Amino acid sequence: MKIALAQLDTTIGDLAGNSRLVLDACHDAAKRGARVVVLPELVVSGYPPRDLLNVPSFLRACDDAVEQIVRELPEGIVAIFGAPRRRTSNVGGRVLTDSAIAARRGEILLEVQKALLPTYDVFDERRYFEPAPAHMPRVLRVDEERIGILVCEDMWNDRLFWDDRRIYDRDPFAEAMEQGATLVVNVSASPFAQKKHDLRRNLVTHAAKRWHVPVLYANAVGGNDGLLFDGGSLAVGADGAPIAELPFFAAALEVVDTESRMKGVLGERDEMAVLAAALTTGVRDYARKTGMKSWVLGLSGGVDSALVATLGTLALGKDAGAALAMPSRYSSEHSIADAKKLAERLGVRFQIVPIDPVHVAYEQVLAPVLAELPPPAANDVTFENVQARVRGATLMAFANRINGLLLTTGNKSECSVGYCTLYGDMCGGLAVIADLWKHEVYALCRWLNEHEVDGAIPESTLIKPPSAELRPGQRDDQSLPPYDVLDPILKALVEDELGVEEASARTGQPIELVRSMARKVYLAEYKRKQFAPTLKVSPRAWVGRDYPIAMGFRP
Repeated sequence: MKIALAQLDTTIGDLAGNSRLVLDACHDAAKRGARVVVLPELVVSGYPPRDLLNVPSFLRACDDAVEQIVRELPEGIVAIFGAPRRRTSNVGGRVLTDSAIAARRGEILLEVQKALLPTYDVFDERRYFEPAPAHMPRVLRVDEERIGILVCEDMWNDRLFWDDRRIYDRDPFAEAMEQGATLVVNVSASPFAQKKHDLRRNLVTHAAKRWHVPVLYANAVGGNDGLLFDGGSLAVGADGAPIAELPFFAAALEVVDTESRMKGVLGERDEMAVLAAALTTGVRDYARKTGMKSWVLGLSGGVDSALVATLGTLALGKDAGAALAMPSRYSSEHSIADAKKLAERLGVRFQIVPIDPVHVAYEQVLAPVLAELPPPAANDVTFENVQARVRGATLMAFANRINGLLLTTGNKSECSVGYCTLYGDMCGGLAVIADLWKHEVYALCRWLNEHEVDGAIPESTLIKPPSAELRPGQRDDQSLPPYDVLDPILKALVEDELGVEEASARTGQPIELVRSMARKVYLAEYKRKQFAPTLKVSPRAWVGRDYPIAMGFRP
């Protein structure tokens, strides 16, 4: 059977635009000879719609959009697509279901509800949806095939694949097979994380080989707030051999024959290329879907702002970018020179806005007020933070005037331990690299220099000691361990969620050092609660975590 996989970049809540994308894909698939077209999860509403699902007018508009799609489908094709649906029986449970709708022109043939509703990490689907009841029909006959229909998570609970890591007590894939499926499709909106696609590919291949049926997996693509969807939709044969794989981070449609085989084999992917595509997609879609056409950032001459400026340029273009260098009395000449050099190489607008006059004015205004207080502690950062906040206010004013998107430049290492200033360097509309460890920042800069921007990031930026330059001779390693020590500790504590003793044993670092970093992680939660939306690229980002702020636990 010829089946089209369509991965679409939808906008949450743009029901007319999303419906048009669905219909365009269906007409394209029909022209190319497909009998069935499979589209992503909640493609009508966009994923995730969150509390829009509590708005009655939004739900009515979703229903209208589904009716329009069904009414305008091309003749001779069956479309399988995702949408929120209201339950016909509201006896107990949630009002809505996360459903896959199978339809032909003018007729809904089958609706299959999602059974496994994740509530971990960034997911909170039990907040909105009722799971599919046991034994619900999930197989649709089309010509000689019996197509089993699953929604995203529904194929992620195979007991032979996960062993003891299963978190649900049912397996919808097995249910589809019990109902006689000869082919299985999955409508999905599975967020990106580094190396996650390899897991997906293994999962799909395992299912096909275990049950001896072709499996087709249609994933969403694009950025919605901080969540990124990589596409990479898959089709594999009943023997697990690949039939097709769609591109990453690009809307695409591919018609596959379930009896054919992919030419060649799936090769290794350049993880840095995928990461760069993820972040540029995130910036581009966030700006496009919020109506922003330009971007702004503070360019310090350091590696973090250099990376964000490069990603902004790749995402939205050099003509859309503006970079401000904001030196204080503590800024080094080489930092300004590096910032200017990068801006010139990228071709973005560059301005120098000295902040010392404002910094001095703050000191003068605050001096009599602070003089009445007890003497400051040895580690007092009052006026260091004033500098950061002057810069934040300057950038916000510039962004307001040009209606631009202010990109923040903090990384995951700093974010984890609170090495950032509220209302200062944390100001902005999008945190582009807040899910990259410092060592990943350096690695991605070097990859971009080699593959995308022809050495635009100055080598001097990449080799100088990191510094916030908020006091004379300041370096990051005066307040924190060197990043080659810090990052493995934080990864163990944050991503792997190890205790202090286990993290110390894994990293080989002294337990008191690990404990002090763990305490910084917990104490910085109040800052992270106020962070700009963060592009999530790791399996465990700060997005999707929720530590309490006022608490007594200390590791």
